[in-house]
Amino acid sequence: MNLVTIAWKSIRQRALASSLTALSVALGVMLMVSVLVVHGIVNRVFSQSTSGYDLVVGAKGSPLQLVLNTIYHLGDPVENIPYLYYKQLKEDPAIEHAIPICMGDVTQKGNFRIIGTTSEFFLLPYHPNREFQVRGHLLEDDFDAVIGSQVAKENGWDIGSQFQPVHGASDGHVHDEKFTIVGILGPTGTPNDKGVFIDIDGFYQIAGHEKPLDEAQKKAKDFAEFERKKAEAAGVAPPELPDALPGEKPAPSAHDGAAETKPAAKPDAHAGHDHAGHHHHELPDEQKEVTAVLLKFEYVTLAIRTAAKINGEPYAQAAQPFKEIYWILNNVVGNIRWLLIVMTVLILVVSGVGIFVSIYNSMADRRREIAVMRALGAQRSTVFWIIFCESVLLCAGGGLFGMLLGHGLVVFAAPLLEAKTGLLINPWAFEQWELVLLPAMIGLASLIGIIPGMTAYRTDVAKALQS
Repeated sequence: MNLVTIAWKSIRQRALASSLTALSVALGVMLMVSVLVVHGIVNRVFSQSTSGYDLVVGAKGSPLQLVLNTIYHLGDPVENIPYLYYKQLKEDPAIEHAIPICMGDVTQKGNFRIIGTTSEFFLLPYHPNREFQVRGHLLEDDFDAVIGSQVAKENGWDIGSQFQPVHGASDGHVHDEKFTIVGILGPTGTPNDKGVFIDIDGFYQIAGHEKPLDEAQKKAKDFAEFERKKAEAAGVAPPELPDALPGEKPAPSAHDGAAETKPAAKPDAHAGHDHAGHHHHELPDEQKEVTAVLLKFEYVTLAIRTAAKINGEPYAQAAQPFKEIYWILNNVVGNIRWLLIVMTVLILVVSGVGIFVSIYNSMADRRREIAVMRALGAQRSTVFWIIFCESVLLCAGGGLFGMLLGHGLVVFAAPLLEAKTGLLINPWAFEQWELVLLPAMIGLASLIGIIPGMTAYRTDVAKALQS
């Protein structure tokens, strides 16, 4: 019979005390594992979601809020920027990709964010060497939709399913327009799994998504004037402006007297219905807005230069996703993580003290048992190592059980965290720091087992047998 077997039998003889001691260790390890796993998941989700884009351009305000809202679908957009500004970015030769993002609606079931964009959104990898996988096809018609894997799962939607967007405001108005699902994204482990993507032209077909005419006229004039002054300051020809803004009559020319008596064209002169019965209407660019624009550059230096240029203008701001997320992970999430880790380390230390007290106190009751072992020929070192093995078994067993409990806790909390944050959580994701826990627990057990082991080592056989 080896030392471990003898130590295990001794633990079983004191089953209740041993179980409570190991449980105290398991609870401490459980807390530490759950903290490490959740922090690791948050780190991976945020880092891989920001890796596809160099800049996020949106309305002036908080750059952190812009990044969280646009990429992670957290919170609500504050303001929009002109569609004309997006077109200007699209034509910039320094920008490799400019992808528009329009928000404002959600689904009736599940309250998933509806995002107006283009098929170019799916052509960029969401993580280095990881590209979107789609069942079906991408956005082709105005009323097409591509949905994330979680949306399909929770709503029970498949290719061919239809839905009506709900206005994101508190009124919960259901729009009349119906969109048809033509593609379903494969799981990505990012907030895109909970996104509903519709064609940007279809987004503008939804009633109420156009900017009011008077505001559009004013903003278009201001934007045109700003562009003219910027061109003059740069010493280049000012951009060509339209003869009239939306809703304005063109100024009649001197040789076109008949133009004054010709009836004005009715609004939506090109409006019509498609084969599915959708009503289409032409919307001037001046009445369109975008929530944000995702920019991708070939070189990082171009991104930094473009960000400085955009932030110096009055219409928009440019935020670097990795910079904002690095800040929040280090200054908010990181501090909380270290606080929780310190607390769990203290809990582990208290658990270790509990193991020490439990084993040390048992020495008084086990003196006769130890004396009998010595009388039967067991050496002092053998007795020492039996007590030492008990300590290691209790700590190692409690540590392994605590790891399982920690992941189990994340399994239990995952649906709640996903519902609150929109982040997809794999509760069985393994963190490298977990590899340190078990050796650390064995090291702690070694320290704890030395004093009780020395007490057993020094047991006086004659006195113990007489008592």
